[in-house]
Amino acid sequence: MKTVSFDFNTIPNVAEFYRQFALKFAIKIDFGANLDALWDALTGMIGLPVQVTLLHLAEQDNAAQFTEVIAVMQQAEQELNGAFRVIFAPK
Repeated sequence: MKTVSFDFNTIPNVAEFYRQFALKFAIKIDFGANLDALWDALTGMIGLPVQVTLLHLAEQDNAAQFTEVIAVMQQAEQELNGAFRVIFAPK
């Protein structure tokens, strides 16, 4: 299973998360940088299986801004029956 990590020490806002997401998953088309585009990417554009590790999210000053992004990832995790996993890690 491929592993991709996002370090929230380097992600100050949702826009930067989307930028890094498109970069790390090599999404070459015009990524919409919104929740619908994230869902489309997770359920049909990225190579599966994959585990996404979210580092330092709890330590992020404004972690609440990522609530909807995390919800979409967790929904994709349920929908894809183990082909996509999201892990929260302190470091």
